[in-house]
Order: sequence, then C-alpha cells, then structure tokens
Amino acid sequence: MTGMSWIGDAAAVATLTFDVDAETPILAHGRGYAEHLSTMSHQAYGPEVGVPRILDLLDELGVPATFFVPGWVAQHRPGLAAGIVERGHGVAHHSYSHRPPTSLTAADERADFERALEVFAEQGIPISGHRAALWEASPQTPQLVTEHGLLYDSSLMADDRPYRIAAGKREIAELPVHWSLDDWEQYAFLPAAQIGSVITAPATVLAMWRNELDAMRHFRCLFNLCAHPFLSGRPGRLLALRRLIEVGLERGDVRFARCRDVASAALADAGLPVRPAQPPPMELSAFPD
Repeated sequence: MTGMSWIGDAAAVATLTFDVDAETPILAHGRGYAEHLSTMSHQAYGPEVGVPRILDLLDELGVPATFFVPGWVAQHRPGLAAGIVERGHGVAHHSYSHRPPTSLTAADERADFERALEVFAEQGIPISGHRAALWEASPQTPQLVTEHGLLYDSSLMADDRPYRIAAGKREIAELPVHWSLDDWEQYAFLPAAQIGSVITAPATVLAMWRNELDAMRHFRCLFNLCAHPFLSGRPGRLLALRRLIEVGLERGDVRFARCRDVASAALADAGLPVRPAQPPPMELSAFPD
C-alpha cells in the first residue's frame, strides 16, 4: 500500500488530543455569560481539575498527548501551557477567543490567529500545529497556518489518515478529525449557553471508541481522539478514557504519538495525497445564497 510510511509498522496511530477551552466557547456566544457563575464554573473545571487529572493519567500510562489551547486561556492562566510542555506533551494553537473562523471576516480571523501566537511567544511555548475553533476552518485558515510556519492543521475531515494540504508556497499536514471521536458529541450538556443536550454513559462511549480503534487498526488509520477536560476530566469519563488507552496498549500494534510527530512523518511521506485548500466550485443556479 502506497503512502503508508507515516504509520511505520503500527496497525494504527493514536493521537490523544485535549481541547483546553475553559470559558472561551461560552464567552464566544457573548460576554454577558461571564456573569453566569454556574456556567463559568462548569467551564473552569477543565483547566483547574480536568487537566491535572489527565496529565497524571498520561504519566501513569506512559503515553504522549497534544493539548490545543486557546490563547485567551493561556494568557489568563499563566503556567498552564508551560506545565503541559514540562510533562512531555505538545501544546498547539486553538485560536485566541474560540470564535470559529467561519463567523469572522478575513481580517478578524487573522487578528485572532496572530493574537494567540503572540501569547505563546511571550510565554516561550513552541507551537507547531493548529485546530480551528469548532473545527470550522475557513478557506483562509490553511494559508495562515502555512504563513506562520506551523507544520499541521487538525480541523478537517477528508480522510481518516493524514494528508497534505497545498497552501501558499509550501505544504502542511492535515490530521483529520471526526465527530464520532469527539467527546463533545457524547457528554456536552449546558442549558445556557446551550452547547449540547446529551449526557451519554461512559461505558457506551468506551464501547464506541474501542470499536472505532479496532476498525482503524484493520484499515491502518489515524485514531485522532478529541476530548475536552471540562467534559472527559469528570471521574467516570476519565476512567473510561483510561480503559480506552489501556486497550490500545494491550493490542500491541497501536502507537501513541504527539500530533507534531505524526505531522512530521506525514510531510515526509511522499505517498500521501496532496489536496488544495479551496472550496468547491459554485453553480449559482443550483444552490441558494
């Protein structure tokens, strides 16, 4: 099979990713939610309780991970990003304010993107990758990732293996995501701002993710799990995540890796497809405004 040197001799590569959003997804709905103390405390649980528990779990099991952190979160919690790096994990760009690029003008997306980079630069945090807020990348997003020298994006869904994106004068790696491997779709419940209305049993989620991992081992894929510390940091959910990692380790043919390491391998794999970062052609007579 061509285009598989990125995976080496593993049956699947697992990237454990954690979006440390804290309060930003709610504040992106409106500044007034800052006055909703219950809602704000629900979000603050992520960096205050969930992240330390997750870091301890990763240490205990000896697996690396990547934490996608909005610049606002890093700025208002000094030492958070540095503490993650000190434990051997990657920190990546997840916007500044968690406003999705599809809701912004090109100028505002650029300003938000660069503001986050400034925060990480001030804190001495190396950044090599990016994930759009809500995964809602715009046609400009890959260009910004390329322009600022990052290696990869992890927002798109055109494959279940890494691929390369031609943007500007060079290529970046895309580490694709999917809703089925996102804990938001399983656990997110909040009345206001309304971010979801589901609370699924962790055993159900574990079974789904374990089945997906085994299927990806069959097809030699990238198991790119996206979890949020304010959701999966809760006790029963964290134990389900622990069991999932243990299953991967027990299989013996799953390699756990940081996103930047997978991206480097993907960019060195000449067999992976290269896809342009462009919207499809529009037929004005066929589709509504």
